[in-house]
Amino acid sequence: CGQLVLNVKAGTGKLESPKGDLVLLPLSPQVPADPSPSPEAPGPSTSSASKHHRAHRSGGARDDRYRSDIHTEAVQAALAKHKEEKMALPMPTKRRSAFVQSPIDTCTPPDTSSASEDEGSLRRKAALSAVLAQNLQSPDYWINRSVQSSSTSSSASSTLSHGEPKTQPQPQLQPAASVLADVLAHTRIENSVPPDVTSSTPQERGSRVDLPPAVRGMSRGQSRSSMLDTADGVPVNSRVSTKIQQLLNTLKRPKRPPLSEFFLDDSEEIVEVPQPDPNTPKPEGRQIIPVKGEPLGVVSNWPPALQAALARWGATQAKSPALTALDITGKPLYTLTYGKLWSRSLKLAYTLLNKLGTKTDPVLQPGDRVALVYPNSDPGMFWVAFYGCLLAEVIPVPIEVPLSRQDAGSQQLGFLLGSCGVSLALTSEVCLKGLPKTPNGEIIQFKGWPRMRWVVTDTKYLTKPSKDWQPHIPTANTDTAYIEYKASKEGTVMGVAVSKISMLTHCQALTQACNYCEGETLVNVLDCKKDMGLWHGVLTSVMNRIHTITVPYAVMKACPMSWVQRVHIHKARVALVKCRDLHWAMMAHKDQKDTNLSSIRMLIVADGANPWSVSSCDAFLNVFQSHGLKPEVICPCATSPEALTVAIRRPGARGAPLPARAILSMGGLSHGVIRVNTEDKNSALTVQDVGHIMPGALMCIVKPDGPPQLCKTDEIGEIVINSRAGGTMYYGLPGVTKNTFEVIPVNQAGAPIGEIPFSRTGLLGFVGPGSLVFVVGKIEGLLMVSSRRHNADDLVATALAVEPVKTVYRGRIAVFSVTVFYDERIVIVAEQRPDASEEDSFQWMSRVLQAIDSIHQVGLYCLALVPANTLPKTPLGGIHICETKQNFLEGNLHPCNILMCPHTCVTNMPKPRQKQPVDVGPASMLVGNLVAGKRIAQATGRELGVVEDQDLIRKVLPHRPKHTLTKLSYCLTLNNGYTVCTATCAQLHKRAEKITATLMERGGLNTGDNVVLLYPPGIDLIAAFYGCLYAGVIPVTVRPPHPQNLAATLPTVRMIIDVSKAACILTTQPLMRILRSREAAASVNVKTWPTIIDTDDLPRKRPPHIYKPPTAEMLAYLDFSVSTTGMLTGVKMSHAAVSTLCRSIKLQCELYSSRQIAICLDPYCGLGFVLWCLSSVYSGHQSILIPPLELESSLALWLSTLSQYKIRDTFCSYSVMELCTKGLGTQTEMLKARGLNLSCVRSCVVIAEERPRLSLTQSFSKLFKDLGLSSRAVSTAFGSRVNLAICLQGTAGPDPSTVYVDMKSLRHDRVRLVERGAPQSLPLMESGTILPGVRVIIVNPETRGPLGDSHLGEIWVNSPHSASGYYTIYGEESLQADHFNTRLSFGEPHTLWARTGYLGFIKRTELLDASGDRHDALFVVGSLDETLELRGLRYHPIDIETSVSRAHRSIAESAVFTWTNLLVVVAELSGSEQEALDLVPLVTNVVLEEHHLIVGVVVIVDPGVIPINSRGEKQRMHLRDSFLADQLDPIYVAYNM
Repeated sequence: CGQLVLNVKAGTGKLESPKGDLVLLPLSPQVPADPSPSPEAPGPSTSSASKHHRAHRSGGARDDRYRSDIHTEAVQAALAKHKEEKMALPMPTKRRSAFVQSPIDTCTPPDTSSASEDEGSLRRKAALSAVLAQNLQSPDYWINRSVQSSSTSSSASSTLSHGEPKTQPQPQLQPAASVLADVLAHTRIENSVPPDVTSSTPQERGSRVDLPPAVRGMSRGQSRSSMLDTADGVPVNSRVSTKIQQLLNTLKRPKRPPLSEFFLDDSEEIVEVPQPDPNTPKPEGRQIIPVKGEPLGVVSNWPPALQAALARWGATQAKSPALTALDITGKPLYTLTYGKLWSRSLKLAYTLLNKLGTKTDPVLQPGDRVALVYPNSDPGMFWVAFYGCLLAEVIPVPIEVPLSRQDAGSQQLGFLLGSCGVSLALTSEVCLKGLPKTPNGEIIQFKGWPRMRWVVTDTKYLTKPSKDWQPHIPTANTDTAYIEYKASKEGTVMGVAVSKISMLTHCQALTQACNYCEGETLVNVLDCKKDMGLWHGVLTSVMNRIHTITVPYAVMKACPMSWVQRVHIHKARVALVKCRDLHWAMMAHKDQKDTNLSSIRMLIVADGANPWSVSSCDAFLNVFQSHGLKPEVICPCATSPEALTVAIRRPGARGAPLPARAILSMGGLSHGVIRVNTEDKNSALTVQDVGHIMPGALMCIVKPDGPPQLCKTDEIGEIVINSRAGGTMYYGLPGVTKNTFEVIPVNQAGAPIGEIPFSRTGLLGFVGPGSLVFVVGKIEGLLMVSSRRHNADDLVATALAVEPVKTVYRGRIAVFSVTVFYDERIVIVAEQRPDASEEDSFQWMSRVLQAIDSIHQVGLYCLALVPANTLPKTPLGGIHICETKQNFLEGNLHPCNILMCPHTCVTNMPKPRQKQPVDVGPASMLVGNLVAGKRIAQATGRELGVVEDQDLIRKVLPHRPKHTLTKLSYCLTLNNGYTVCTATCAQLHKRAEKITATLMERGGLNTGDNVVLLYPPGIDLIAAFYGCLYAGVIPVTVRPPHPQNLAATLPTVRMIIDVSKAACILTTQPLMRILRSREAAASVNVKTWPTIIDTDDLPRKRPPHIYKPPTAEMLAYLDFSVSTTGMLTGVKMSHAAVSTLCRSIKLQCELYSSRQIAICLDPYCGLGFVLWCLSSVYSGHQSILIPPLELESSLALWLSTLSQYKIRDTFCSYSVMELCTKGLGTQTEMLKARGLNLSCVRSCVVIAEERPRLSLTQSFSKLFKDLGLSSRAVSTAFGSRVNLAICLQGTAGPDPSTVYVDMKSLRHDRVRLVERGAPQSLPLMESGTILPGVRVIIVNPETRGPLGDSHLGEIWVNSPHSASGYYTIYGEESLQADHFNTRLSFGEPHTLWARTGYLGFIKRTELLDASGDRHDALFVVGSLDETLELRGLRYHPIDIETSVSRAHRSIAESAVFTWTNLLVVVAELSGSEQEALDLVPLVTNVVLEEHHLIVGVVVIVDPGVIPINSRGEKQRMHLRDSFLADQLDPIYVAYNM
């Protein structure tokens, strides 16, 4: 554009003139038409006006402040560069029903298969990325920076249409990797499952039977078969896996140096501090010298105050027009003469001082602050009110008209009114009628406002002053004249006080700078309540008896040419506009042939300081030069609320060369230095000057942060001004005032350069040659990312240069930064057009990412599109950035499209931990612990004593003492709270005998055969269990299939039957019908069931004999359960184990025969089964059985049973506790009224195989405290597959203790105890007292050596009631034998231990146990199989899930798992679907902040989708399989780049 001849100083990229100063060369604003406009460039070529007009109209774009053809071209070039290195980005998946966009219902349904490559190339990429993207530490930019980039780092443009074939660029890998790539290309990798990083345990653990769980969803067996379809485990039919593969391809594995040291517990260590780049440009110039404005001229007839000028014109030039207002169509509505203005202002002043209140008690005193509430469309009323206040010597505070009680802007105005002590508001009658009212007609109390009294100032309500009354017009002094509001970056609104002398001096300076003459005509398109609109259009104009024609915003919207017509009609000499007005006029101009702008001597562009104003000015001149507009009359200016006018360009002489432009490098700007852009025209910023500083002012440039140190000549800084014509303070806020209005610049040494105070303007800029001022941005639009500065406006301009026409509205875009993980992250929010398709929006978003990355070299954190008209507005229709940011952080933005790119922009992640080889042997560790005075971490329960009888059968048989036979042993309670079924031991014995007889007759069974018991929870199950024992067969209890969900639950039943090789099934008639039904046949083969016997109506028969096991080591029963990792495991329980377990529980809980206990547990496996079927028979106490399913129909059943029977001991599961907490928490008053009393409960034990859920047990205790529940009652138990009961809080031991551990250390497999409330602390509760006869030791799972007190390791257990082994169909017991019979590698070589597979630690507490020794507490941290290994650290899913669930009020539940090193978070949304996308950034933020992990995929699903087993544990692996097989029906899936 134009001719540039540069003399570039070698190597510095700075322009040098012979004198050595920085030179800027003239740039002709006539932009010649581009000879060959590129076809995809959206910008119009500027060759002819009509072309320009047409191109713009097609998009209907209006607010085009940021238009720049040069920039658009740059963006196109940047995108074209990416297009060559094309790679598909995974498009988010959205449920079709979700988000009705807007009233327009013709939304295109979201694309259903955005995976557009042919499968072959996909496989190749997948195979490569399986190797290259193995771990996603902190990926480098996924946008290519260099030629060598390979196809595994993606340039994420998805601009190609789906039909075009896509070619994959050949990766240029390092030699070793390329060999690998060749191998991969020619071999089909036959691993059916992608590399799985979820099980972090050594290989010998975890090779259990990997079979499906009994939960909702899909069985693992099916998913496996579908996964064999492609080479790398990505099922062909599954979109999810394809998209994850695409995502992996966009993330490159970073090259990280290995860690030198192991790990330090310092927060500085967390963050990777980016090393300063040696090539960063540094300022090299000399220190800047303050710049002086021309002296303020002395004029003889200058009035002593502004009111005096009005009085003079009112008396001498009464007929002279002061103000013409337009109606909505752009026609003049009324003209106010100087006479009228004076007389009405006088009336108002008189009324304010004398007619409000009484003579003795006036409402207003001189110096009081008064709010002026007038709409822009009624400038006359505003003028009268403003001058009326000046004449009455009260201080006007002009504010916007509040639109609604909740209006974002009006809330902040309350702060301003409060800080200024305003209690009276002036308004017009029309405006008053329009304000929102309460039902009884009063004006509502606006949010945050002080109480206001409203006064209407229409002429008919004003009183004519009495003859003897004259207003007091003192000579201008330092008292405040008026207060102008200003919104800060944080959104607070403050009032800048302008003194009388400042107001007068400012008018004088403007008159001198703009050369105003008496009687000129001025057209004002700006808001006359503040800023330039007030200073020129209300104050200076009255000073000079100028005729002002105001064109309100509403008129501009209806008729964009109106201001140009007014200039033409009135031959106006000066026009006051913004770039927006230039743009609109240019678009609408073709309807006007005869406009003539030759009368204009000064076209003042109020936002000319915005770097993006250049293009609007140029384009306007291009169109209107033929209509008489002279190039030299365009006068950009720079203003700030604090310093008022900072600089303004004076009109040039006719024919003189136009002022220079600066073409700056954006890279340099981001480092705060001025470099002329030479290398890459794509990242250049063209800036026009804003002229010279104001007459009588002094200006410096200081560093924007830290002490106000003077900048160097080639450095960007904040402009500070010393002038009599600036604001004096923030009214009522002395603290903030000092930092802004009383700044004394210091030199390099830190010494102040003088006495005079300067005011900060909030403008960033520099001084060019000839003392011209250049502004490159504002402090409030400054985004500091990794110590580089970016300007929000620049980013908006780049985003808008990416053909937004089809997708977003130009003027409705917000850019701000949020602080996440120790740095600022950039967020862009735009309003999407209702007719934009998903495809278009996603395409636009991914191109914006690339453009910003290329041009600004900064990664975007989040890009969100919201439905049209949903962003909060400022009173004048702009976007309320601060409120938008607030909504984003609170999850109230409700986007309809979102793209997060944390992998790109989070560059300060800590280095991944490299696992150090353990050089220290277990013996040295042990010795080291002893030397350090640490005891070995082991704990023992009390003595078990002699187990008197190892034969369970005798317990039920009539060998028992006579009186216990008739005693009630069981009663089953159902939903209405009535006891449905009871059984004494004798009745149980008879029922068991009937079943034994039937088994022997019909079953054709041999001793030791397995028999499946398929019963609902109840006494039939218990009878059938003992019937099997009598018959000498092995019972296997199985949860019956759910009749409403056979497809999901029946395959698990089938699998257990197959795995256990059951010879026979015992069940009830209804279940037998289900097993043979048509529905069942749909999911399993019903023809191959073993013999099914229903036990409902059996004949009264006694078996010929009752089986007695020859030894106590014989099997009693098999316990099958699905672990949370989705593995089905059966363990063998011998008669000896059963007896010792029952005795152990009896001792621990003091279960004497006189006791009653209530059990609300599932009776199919683990400790639940033992308590339900065995314990009561062994100990002889009475058990009240409550099936948990019954609680779904009658929530209070369990608690009312406890109250009714005055139960002392009860056992429940976490799911039961959660049901009560969520369902009954709010009804405690009602339950109390019904007489529910829980003060009888002494112990309520939660039976679980996981870390205690502290928050749940605490909220349960707190909620039901009102019903008499003791705070000490609730405790937990702990068991595992190898040993069903390790801990159980009994009656004798001390209360369970709680400790706080540091989560950072935990990830490094270390325990560091911290104080409560420490940052990153995790509360852990002891899992209960260790049972009698049990020994526990903490072992390093790798070296198998014992660990010291408070060290994290695997929990090993030695106990007579451990299971005797796994039961599997493959005969793989040998592989897992070490889970049951393992020896320590050092220490106690002869004891046999069972490995629980759980991590935990033992801590010796200060409490004493029953024997008087110090108590050893066992803390369970989590299952080893469940842990996630990411970035070399070990994470427990529950910790991440706790953070996720806290992120937003609408997250009901969450689960996490990993897939090929990507962290996937699934969140259940309890709110409305429009909140779904709000969760994506919040989930990403919280996981990054608290766990230093980047979430790869966020899946939002309906409540109840996350599968949960009977113990209330999440089945995460099952969820993972369903997700990958595309069976979740998610509301939204976001793939974070």
